[in-house]
Amino acid sequence: MVFAEQREGKVAPVAYELLGAGRRLADELGTRLVAVLLGAEEGEAGELIRWGADRVILCSDPSLEKFNDDTYSQALAKIITEQRPSIVLAGATPIGRSFIPRVAAKVRTGLTADCTSLEIDKETGNLLQVRPAFGGNIMATILCPGYRPQMATVRPRVMKRGEYDPERAGEIVNADLGGLRSRTKVLESVREVSSVAVNLHETEFIVAGGRGIGGEKGYKLLEELAGALGGAVGASRAAVDEGWIPYSHQVGQTGKTVNPKVYIACGISGAVQHLVGMQSSDIIIVINKNPEAPIFNVATYGIVGDLFEIVPLLTKKIKEIKGP
Repeated sequence: MVFAEQREGKVAPVAYELLGAGRRLADELGTRLVAVLLGAEEGEAGELIRWGADRVILCSDPSLEKFNDDTYSQALAKIITEQRPSIVLAGATPIGRSFIPRVAAKVRTGLTADCTSLEIDKETGNLLQVRPAFGGNIMATILCPGYRPQMATVRPRVMKRGEYDPERAGEIVNADLGGLRSRTKVLESVREVSSVAVNLHETEFIVAGGRGIGGEKGYKLLEELAGALGGAVGASRAAVDEGWIPYSHQVGQTGKTVNPKVYIACGISGAVQHLVGMQSSDIIIVINKNPEAPIFNVATYGIVGDLFEIVPLLTKKIKEIKGP
């Protein structure tokens, strides 16, 4: 079962990523994939089926249009109790982090938060839930063999979407979740407005720098390369901590998780915390003077050399190819 988060009536992108992971797990177990959609309309439920769900449990109750911990946790716990899924997945978004622990407590099971990988143990059928632990210094595999459902939240942009099939058929069930009560009422939702528009989640090209970039002057080179590619500039935590670039550019466990088509890592050694945030990128290009840097282990292409020589050459060549 996948909780399909919606915002302002539209299914959030993380839901489609979870359907990709859920479809793979359901096929391995030989079971159905069910999505739960609260507070949205039937048209959005149809999209979930086309992205891989076999069945969608839909509740369009007006009380669920705006997120509220009380009503959402009651609704999902009630559905889980009735449907008895073996696995429940949700996004590790602000909404998921807020109410999914309440759901786990209500149905008396465990919860593994912030997973970066999900697999099935072929011998036992248990869900192998992999997440960073001890400050990101190790990757822990967590099991929940004694209780059901097995619940996990997954970081956005870590899982790949499945295949979209416009002809795919499935079942949409309208659920009546009457009797939901809340001690609180959402009066208004206010969007945060940032003075710096950095959308690392949506761009196809990210040029990221770490401590090896040397400072703000080094980031000027990265900005030129990102501009030539039509992409954005990212950073490791070390560079942000040095004050060279704002936190909104940070990629990693304590920053943003991204999966662009191309991720160019310049002067980044490759701590586990950073790798968690970018290792699902389609193509990873690493530029580093140290051939032993751990980041080369996840690289599609690696260049051992001085980034202050290589990056300007790349920028020049890309501009030549693209033309005026």
